[in-house]
Amino acid sequence: MTCPPGQVIFLFKIPSMYEYQKSGRFFAQTADDIKEIAALELAELGAGDISPVYRGIYFNADKEALYRINYSARLISRVLASILTFTCHSTDQLYKKAKQIIWSDFISDSNTFAVFSNVSESRINNSHYASLCIKDALVDSFREQTGKRPDVNAKDPDLWINLFVSRNKAVISLDTSGGALHKRGYRKESLTAPMQETVAAAIIKYTEWDGSVPLHDPMCGSATLLCEAMLHYCNIPSAFLRKNFGFEYMPDYDKKLWTVVRKDCDRKKIRLPKELISGSDISSQAVKTSRLNINNIPEGKNININKLDFINAKGLENGVIVTNPPYGIRMGNKDELSSLYKSLGDYLKQKCKGSSAYIYFGEREFIKKIGLKPAWKKPLMSGGLDGRLVKYEMF
Repeated sequence: MTCPPGQVIFLFKIPSMYEYQKSGRFFAQTADDIKEIAALELAELGAGDISPVYRGIYFNADKEALYRINYSARLISRVLASILTFTCHSTDQLYKKAKQIIWSDFISDSNTFAVFSNVSESRINNSHYASLCIKDALVDSFREQTGKRPDVNAKDPDLWINLFVSRNKAVISLDTSGGALHKRGYRKESLTAPMQETVAAAIIKYTEWDGSVPLHDPMCGSATLLCEAMLHYCNIPSAFLRKNFGFEYMPDYDKKLWTVVRKDCDRKKIRLPKELISGSDISSQAVKTSRLNINNIPEGKNININKLDFINAKGLENGVIVTNPPYGIRMGNKDELSSLYKSLGDYLKQKCKGSSAYIYFGEREFIKKIGLKPAWKKPLMSGGLDGRLVKYEMF
Protein backbone atom coordinates (compact mmCIF):
# COMPACT_ATOMS: atom_id res chain seq x y z
CA MET A 1 0.00 0.00 0.00
CA THR A 2 1.40 3.43 -0.98
CA CYS A 3 1.20 6.42 1.32
CA PRO A 4 -0.04 9.76 -0.12
CA PRO A 5 2.64 12.50 0.01
CA GLY A 6 2.72 14.33 3.32
CA GLN A 7 0.60 11.70 5.09
CA VAL A 8 1.51 8.88 7.45
CA ILE A 9 -0.66 5.80 7.82
CA PHE A 10 -0.72 4.24 11.29
CA LEU A 11 -1.62 0.58 11.36
CA PHE A 12 -3.33 -0.50 14.56
CA LYS A 13 -5.78 -3.08 15.74
CA ILE A 14 -9.36 -1.99 16.28
CA PRO A 15 -10.91 -4.04 19.11
CA SER A 16 -14.05 -5.94 18.19
CA MET A 17 -17.34 -5.25 19.94
CA TYR A 18 -18.76 -8.45 21.38
CA GLU A 19 -22.34 -9.13 22.41
CA TYR A 20 -21.81 -8.66 26.16
CA GLN A 21 -20.21 -5.25 25.48
CA LYS A 22 -23.17 -4.10 23.42
CA SER A 23 -25.86 -5.35 25.80
CA GLY A 24 -24.15 -5.33 29.21
CA ARG A 25 -25.96 -8.62 29.76
CA PHE A 26 -24.58 -11.73 31.43
CA PHE A 27 -25.76 -15.18 32.50
CA ALA A 28 -25.18 -16.61 35.97
CA GLN A 29 -25.43 -20.38 36.25
CA THR A 30 -27.15 -21.55 39.43
CA ALA A 31 -29.31 -24.40 40.69
CA ASP A 32 -33.02 -23.99 40.00
CA ASP A 33 -34.08 -24.51 43.61
CA ILE A 34 -31.97 -21.58 44.88
CA LYS A 35 -32.59 -19.16 42.00
CA GLU A 36 -34.81 -16.93 44.12
CA ILE A 37 -32.19 -16.19 46.77
CA ALA A 38 -29.42 -16.14 44.13
CA ALA A 39 -31.32 -13.40 42.28
CA LEU A 40 -31.56 -11.37 45.49
CA GLU A 41 -27.83 -11.80 46.04
CA LEU A 42 -27.05 -10.59 42.52
CA ALA A 43 -29.17 -7.49 43.12
CA GLU A 44 -27.33 -6.78 46.36
CA LEU A 45 -24.02 -6.98 44.49
CA GLY A 46 -25.08 -4.47 41.84
CA ALA A 47 -26.81 -6.48 39.10
CA GLY A 48 -29.84 -5.02 37.32
CA ASP A 49 -32.67 -6.17 35.04
CA ILE A 50 -32.56 -9.61 36.68
CA SER A 51 -34.42 -12.39 34.89
CA PRO A 52 -34.36 -15.97 36.27
CA VAL A 53 -34.66 -18.72 33.66
CA TYR A 54 -34.01 -22.45 33.52
CA ARG A 55 -30.69 -23.26 35.23
CA GLY A 56 -29.64 -19.67 35.65
CA ILE A 57 -30.26 -15.95 35.78
CA TYR A 58 -29.79 -13.26 33.15
CA PHE A 59 -28.73 -9.88 34.47
CA ASN A 60 -27.17 -6.60 33.46
CA ALA A 61 -23.95 -5.32 35.01
CA ASP A 62 -21.20 -2.81 34.43
CA LYS A 63 -17.58 -3.84 34.90
CA GLU A 64 -17.54 -2.95 38.57
CA ALA A 65 -20.60 -5.06 39.35
CA LEU A 66 -19.31 -7.95 37.21
CA TYR A 67 -16.03 -8.03 39.13
CA ARG A 68 -17.80 -7.76 42.49
CA ILE A 69 -20.25 -10.57 41.63
CA ASN A 70 -17.46 -12.94 40.63
CA TYR A 71 -15.50 -12.13 43.78
CA SER A 72 -18.31 -12.16 46.33
CA ALA A 73 -21.34 -14.16 45.14
CA ARG A 74 -21.92 -17.33 47.18
CA LEU A 75 -24.88 -18.90 45.37
CA ILE A 76 -23.91 -19.01 41.69
CA SER A 77 -21.49 -21.37 39.97
CA ARG A 78 -20.17 -19.12 37.18
CA VAL A 79 -20.92 -16.02 35.09
CA LEU A 80 -20.93 -16.22 31.29
CA ALA A 81 -20.41 -13.32 28.88
CA SER A 82 -21.86 -13.93 25.43
CA ILE A 83 -19.40 -13.37 22.60
CA LEU A 84 -21.43 -14.56 19.62
CA THR A 85 -24.96 -15.95 19.09
CA PHE A 86 -26.07 -17.48 15.79
CA THR A 87 -28.30 -20.07 14.14
CA CYS A 88 -26.32 -23.27 13.73
CA HIS A 89 -27.37 -26.42 11.89
CA SER A 90 -24.01 -28.10 11.36
CA THR A 91 -20.51 -28.44 12.72
CA ASP A 92 -19.19 -26.74 9.56
CA GLN A 93 -21.25 -23.66 10.43
CA LEU A 94 -20.03 -23.85 13.99
CA TYR A 95 -16.40 -23.93 12.89
CA LYS A 96 -16.78 -21.07 10.39
CA LYS A 97 -18.58 -18.80 12.86
CA ALA A 98 -16.12 -19.55 15.65
CA LYS A 99 -13.20 -18.78 13.34
CA GLN A 100 -14.61 -15.30 12.69
CA ILE A 101 -14.02 -14.38 16.33
CA ILE A 102 -10.78 -12.44 16.87
CA TRP A 103 -9.44 -14.81 19.52
CA SER A 104 -6.31 -12.73 19.95
CA ASP A 105 -8.59 -10.17 21.65
CA PHE A 106 -8.70 -12.64 24.55
CA ILE A 107 -5.42 -14.57 24.65
CA SER A 108 -2.03 -14.86 23.01
CA ASP A 109 -0.39 -17.98 21.63
CA SER A 110 1.45 -18.37 24.95
CA ASN A 111 -1.79 -18.80 26.90
CA THR A 112 -3.89 -21.92 27.42
CA PHE A 113 -7.61 -22.48 26.83
CA ALA A 114 -10.38 -25.07 27.09
CA VAL A 115 -13.83 -25.43 25.59
CA PHE A 116 -16.82 -26.78 27.52
CA SER A 117 -19.96 -27.57 25.54
CA ASN A 118 -23.59 -28.46 26.16
CA VAL A 119 -25.86 -29.39 23.25
CA SER A 120 -29.54 -30.35 23.22
CA GLU A 121 -32.44 -30.68 20.78
CA SER A 122 -30.21 -29.73 17.84
CA ARG A 123 -28.71 -31.22 14.71
CA ILE A 124 -25.38 -30.99 16.48
CA ASN A 125 -25.83 -33.73 19.05
CA ASN A 126 -22.31 -34.47 20.25
CA SER A 127 -20.96 -32.00 22.80
CA HIS A 128 -17.41 -33.38 22.61
CA TYR A 129 -17.24 -32.94 18.84
CA ALA A 130 -18.77 -29.47 19.16
CA SER A 131 -15.96 -28.53 21.55
CA LEU A 132 -13.40 -29.83 19.06
CA CYS A 133 -14.88 -27.58 16.35
CA ILE A 134 -14.42 -24.50 18.53
CA LYS A 135 -10.91 -25.64 19.48
CA ASP A 136 -9.95 -26.16 15.83
CA ALA A 137 -11.36 -22.77 14.84
CA LEU A 138 -9.37 -20.98 17.54
CA VAL A 139 -6.15 -22.87 16.80
CA ASP A 140 -6.44 -22.40 13.01
CA SER A 141 -7.13 -18.69 13.50
CA PHE A 142 -3.91 -18.27 15.48
CA ARG A 143 -1.82 -20.38 13.11
CA GLU A 144 -2.91 -18.29 10.14
CA GLN A 145 -2.01 -15.07 11.97
CA THR A 146 1.19 -15.98 13.80
CA GLY A 147 2.20 -19.49 12.84
CA LYS A 148 1.84 -20.45 16.50
CA ARG A 149 -1.08 -21.67 18.60
CA PRO A 150 -2.23 -21.66 22.24
CA ASP A 151 -2.26 -25.01 24.03
CA VAL A 152 -5.32 -26.74 25.45
CA ASN A 153 -5.42 -27.22 29.23
CA ALA A 154 -8.68 -28.90 30.23
CA LYS A 155 -7.93 -28.76 33.96
CA ASP A 156 -6.76 -25.20 34.60
CA PRO A 157 -6.82 -23.06 31.44
CA ASP A 158 -6.29 -19.32 31.23
CA LEU A 159 -9.36 -18.88 29.02
CA TRP A 160 -12.55 -20.86 29.69
CA ILE A 161 -14.81 -20.96 26.62
CA ASN A 162 -18.41 -22.10 26.93
CA LEU A 163 -20.58 -23.33 24.06
CA PHE A 164 -24.30 -23.85 24.43
CA VAL A 165 -26.37 -25.17 21.53
CA SER A 166 -30.13 -25.58 21.93
CA ARG A 167 -32.71 -25.95 19.18
CA ASN A 168 -30.05 -25.12 16.58
CA LYS A 169 -29.12 -21.83 18.22
CA ALA A 170 -25.51 -21.55 19.34
CA VAL A 171 -24.05 -19.23 21.96
CA ILE A 172 -20.28 -18.94 22.37
CA SER A 173 -19.42 -17.34 25.71
CA LEU A 174 -16.46 -16.49 27.88
CA ASP A 175 -16.57 -17.84 31.42
CA THR A 176 -15.80 -14.62 33.31
CA SER A 177 -15.36 -16.60 36.54
CA GLY A 178 -12.54 -18.73 35.19
CA GLY A 179 -14.00 -22.00 36.44
CA ALA A 180 -16.67 -23.04 38.91
CA LEU A 181 -17.12 -20.53 41.73
CA HIS A 182 -18.19 -23.23 44.17
CA LYS A 183 -14.53 -24.29 44.26
CA ARG A 184 -13.62 -21.75 46.94
CA GLY A 185 -10.17 -23.16 47.59
CA TYR A 186 -10.42 -23.67 51.35
CA ARG A 187 -11.41 -27.35 51.15
CA LYS A 188 -8.02 -29.04 50.89
CA GLU A 189 -9.41 -32.39 52.05
CA SER A 190 -12.88 -33.92 52.01
CA LEU A 191 -14.76 -36.97 53.17
CA THR A 192 -17.18 -39.19 51.23
CA ALA A 193 -19.83 -37.23 49.28
CA PRO A 194 -19.02 -33.72 50.58
CA MET A 195 -21.66 -31.03 50.26
CA GLN A 196 -21.05 -28.53 47.47
CA GLU A 197 -20.11 -25.10 48.78
CA THR A 198 -22.95 -23.26 47.00
CA VAL A 199 -25.48 -25.64 48.59
CA ALA A 200 -23.94 -25.06 52.01
CA ALA A 201 -24.04 -21.30 51.41
CA ALA A 202 -27.73 -21.56 50.48
CA ILE A 203 -28.45 -23.45 53.71
CA ILE A 204 -26.72 -20.75 55.76
CA LYS A 205 -28.73 -18.13 53.88
CA TYR A 206 -32.00 -19.96 54.59
CA THR A 207 -31.23 -20.05 58.33
CA GLU A 208 -31.20 -16.22 58.39
CA TRP A 209 -28.43 -16.52 60.97
CA ASP A 210 -26.88 -13.12 61.69
CA GLY A 211 -24.40 -13.95 64.44
CA SER A 212 -26.61 -12.76 67.29
CA VAL A 213 -26.69 -16.33 68.65
CA PRO A 214 -24.17 -19.22 68.45
CA LEU A 215 -24.21 -21.65 65.52
CA HIS A 216 -23.23 -25.31 65.90
CA ASP A 217 -22.90 -28.34 63.60
CA PRO A 218 -22.97 -31.61 65.63
CA MET A 219 -21.95 -33.73 62.61
CA CYS A 220 -19.61 -31.35 60.84
CA GLY A 221 -17.90 -33.79 58.45
CA SER A 222 -15.39 -31.74 56.43
CA ALA A 223 -16.79 -28.46 57.88
CA THR A 224 -18.28 -27.05 54.66
CA LEU A 225 -21.31 -25.63 56.52
CA LEU A 226 -19.06 -24.11 59.18
CA CYS A 227 -16.76 -22.57 56.58
CA GLU A 228 -19.69 -21.03 54.70
CA ALA A 229 -21.13 -19.72 57.97
CA MET A 230 -17.79 -18.07 58.72
CA LEU A 231 -17.53 -16.50 55.26
CA HIS A 232 -21.09 -15.22 55.65
CA TYR A 233 -20.66 -13.72 59.11
CA CYS A 234 -17.21 -12.22 58.50
CA ASN A 235 -18.12 -10.75 55.08
CA ILE A 236 -15.24 -12.65 53.51
CA PRO A 237 -15.64 -12.76 49.71
CA SER A 238 -16.35 -16.30 48.56
CA ALA A 239 -13.53 -16.18 45.97
CA PHE A 240 -10.92 -14.60 48.25
CA LEU A 241 -8.52 -17.52 47.63
CA ARG A 242 -8.92 -17.49 43.83
CA LYS A 243 -5.78 -16.31 42.06
CA ASN A 244 -7.23 -15.65 38.58
CA PHE A 245 -10.61 -14.83 37.06
CA GLY A 246 -11.83 -15.23 33.52
CA PHE A 247 -12.74 -11.54 33.27
CA GLU A 248 -9.00 -10.75 33.32
CA TYR A 249 -8.89 -12.06 29.73
CA MET A 250 -11.74 -9.91 28.46
CA PRO A 251 -10.62 -7.32 25.88
CA ASP A 252 -12.09 -4.49 27.98
CA TYR A 253 -10.61 -5.68 31.29
CA ASP A 254 -9.83 -2.80 33.66
CA LYS A 255 -7.06 -3.84 36.04
CA LYS A 256 -7.20 -0.64 38.11
CA LEU A 257 -10.96 -0.98 38.61
CA TRP A 258 -10.59 -4.64 39.65
CA THR A 259 -7.99 -3.61 42.24
CA VAL A 260 -10.39 -1.00 43.63
CA VAL A 261 -13.31 -3.47 43.74
CA ARG A 262 -11.24 -6.11 45.48
CA LYS A 263 -9.93 -3.70 48.10
CA ASP A 264 -13.43 -2.38 48.74
CA CYS A 265 -14.81 -5.89 49.29
CA ASP A 266 -11.88 -6.88 51.51
CA ARG A 267 -12.32 -3.74 53.59
CA LYS A 268 -15.74 -4.96 54.78
CA LYS A 269 -14.38 -8.08 56.49
CA ILE A 270 -14.96 -8.36 60.25
CA ARG A 271 -13.51 -10.53 63.03
CA LEU A 272 -15.13 -13.75 64.21
CA PRO A 273 -15.77 -13.88 67.98
CA LYS A 274 -14.54 -17.01 69.69
CA GLU A 275 -17.18 -19.71 70.34
CA LEU A 276 -19.74 -18.08 68.00
CA ILE A 277 -19.31 -20.94 65.50
CA SER A 278 -18.49 -24.49 66.59
CA GLY A 279 -18.69 -28.06 65.37
CA SER A 280 -18.14 -31.64 66.40
CA ASP A 281 -18.00 -35.09 64.89
CA ILE A 282 -17.66 -38.63 66.16
CA SER A 283 -14.99 -39.33 63.51
CA SER A 284 -11.36 -38.48 64.24
CA GLN A 285 -10.71 -38.18 60.51
CA ALA A 286 -13.62 -35.74 60.14
CA VAL A 287 -12.29 -33.57 62.96
CA LYS A 288 -8.81 -33.56 61.41
CA THR A 289 -10.23 -32.67 57.99
CA SER A 290 -12.46 -29.95 59.44
CA ARG A 291 -9.58 -28.29 61.25
CA LEU A 292 -7.43 -28.39 58.13
CA ASN A 293 -10.16 -26.74 56.03
CA ILE A 294 -11.24 -24.03 58.45
CA ASN A 295 -7.63 -22.99 59.00
CA ASN A 296 -7.43 -22.01 55.34
CA ILE A 297 -9.83 -19.14 56.05
CA PRO A 298 -8.98 -16.03 58.06
CA GLU A 299 -10.61 -16.25 61.51
CA GLY A 300 -10.74 -20.06 61.22
CA LYS A 301 -8.73 -20.40 64.43
CA ASN A 302 -11.76 -19.05 66.30
CA ILE A 303 -13.96 -21.98 65.30
CA ASN A 304 -13.95 -24.72 67.91
CA ILE A 305 -14.02 -28.30 66.55
CA ASN A 306 -14.24 -31.28 68.92
CA LYS A 307 -14.25 -35.04 68.53
CA LEU A 308 -17.55 -35.90 70.14
CA ASP A 309 -20.65 -38.03 69.67
CA PHE A 310 -23.53 -35.55 69.75
CA ILE A 311 -25.48 -38.03 71.92
CA ASN A 312 -23.02 -37.29 74.72
CA ALA A 313 -22.82 -33.54 74.09
CA LYS A 314 -24.37 -30.91 76.31
CA GLY A 315 -26.22 -29.43 73.33
CA LEU A 316 -26.91 -25.81 72.45
CA GLU A 317 -29.78 -23.79 73.88
CA ASN A 318 -31.06 -20.57 72.26
CA GLY A 319 -28.86 -20.95 69.21
CA VAL A 320 -28.85 -22.31 65.66
CA ILE A 321 -28.15 -25.95 64.85
CA VAL A 322 -27.27 -26.69 61.23
CA THR A 323 -26.10 -30.06 59.95
CA ASN A 324 -25.92 -32.48 57.05
CA PRO A 325 -26.22 -35.95 58.64
CA PRO A 326 -25.01 -39.12 56.89
CA TYR A 327 -27.47 -40.73 54.51
CA GLY A 328 -27.79 -44.02 52.69
CA ILE A 329 -25.52 -43.29 49.78
CA ARG A 330 -22.70 -42.58 52.23
CA MET A 331 -23.43 -45.12 54.98
CA GLY A 332 -25.28 -48.00 53.36
CA ASN A 333 -26.96 -49.40 56.48
CA LYS A 334 -30.51 -48.00 56.61
CA ASP A 335 -31.28 -49.55 60.02
CA GLU A 336 -28.30 -47.80 61.60
CA LEU A 337 -29.29 -44.56 59.94
CA SER A 338 -32.86 -44.76 61.22
CA SER A 339 -31.47 -45.09 64.73
CA LEU A 340 -29.09 -42.18 64.12
CA TYR A 341 -31.89 -39.86 63.03
CA LYS A 342 -34.03 -40.83 65.99
CA SER A 343 -31.11 -40.03 68.30
CA LEU A 344 -30.64 -36.70 66.54
CA GLY A 345 -34.30 -35.87 67.17
CA ASP A 346 -33.92 -36.77 70.86
CA TYR A 347 -30.77 -34.63 71.09
CA LEU A 348 -32.58 -31.63 69.66
CA LYS A 349 -35.64 -32.05 71.91
CA GLN A 350 -33.72 -32.65 75.11
CA LYS A 351 -30.59 -30.53 74.77
CA CYS A 352 -31.34 -27.69 72.36
CA LYS A 353 -34.32 -25.88 73.89
CA GLY A 354 -34.98 -22.46 72.42
CA SER A 355 -32.88 -23.25 69.35
CA SER A 356 -33.77 -23.47 65.66
CA ALA A 357 -32.44 -26.53 63.83
CA TYR A 358 -31.85 -26.77 60.08
CA ILE A 359 -31.28 -30.35 58.96
CA TYR A 360 -30.41 -31.35 55.41
CA PHE A 361 -31.89 -34.71 54.42
CA GLY A 362 -30.14 -36.18 51.38
CA GLU A 363 -32.78 -38.93 51.44
CA ARG A 364 -36.24 -37.72 52.38
CA GLU A 365 -37.35 -41.02 53.92
CA PHE A 366 -35.37 -40.13 57.05
CA ILE A 367 -37.44 -37.01 57.77
CA LYS A 368 -40.08 -39.13 59.48
CA LYS A 369 -37.42 -40.94 61.54
CA ILE A 370 -36.37 -37.83 63.42
CA GLY A 371 -39.66 -37.62 65.34
CA LEU A 372 -40.08 -33.82 65.18
CA LYS A 373 -42.66 -31.56 63.55
CA PRO A 374 -41.12 -29.46 60.76
CA ALA A 375 -41.63 -25.69 60.67
CA TRP A 376 -40.97 -25.82 56.92
CA LYS A 377 -39.31 -27.89 54.19
CA LYS A 378 -37.41 -26.62 51.16
CA PRO A 379 -36.38 -28.69 48.12
CA LEU A 380 -32.61 -28.56 47.73
CA MET A 381 -30.60 -30.64 45.28
CA SER A 382 -27.16 -31.77 46.40
CA GLY A 383 -24.85 -34.15 44.58
CA GLY A 384 -27.69 -35.32 42.35
CA LEU A 385 -29.94 -36.05 45.34
CA ASP A 386 -33.42 -34.56 45.51
CA GLY A 387 -32.99 -33.63 49.16
CA ARG A 388 -34.85 -31.39 51.60
CA LEU A 389 -33.72 -28.72 54.02
CA VAL A 390 -36.04 -28.93 57.03
CA LYS A 391 -36.41 -26.39 59.84
CA TYR A 392 -37.38 -27.38 63.37
CA GLU A 393 -38.18 -25.08 66.29
CA MET A 394 -37.24 -26.35 69.75
CA PHE A 395 -39.48 -25.04 72.55
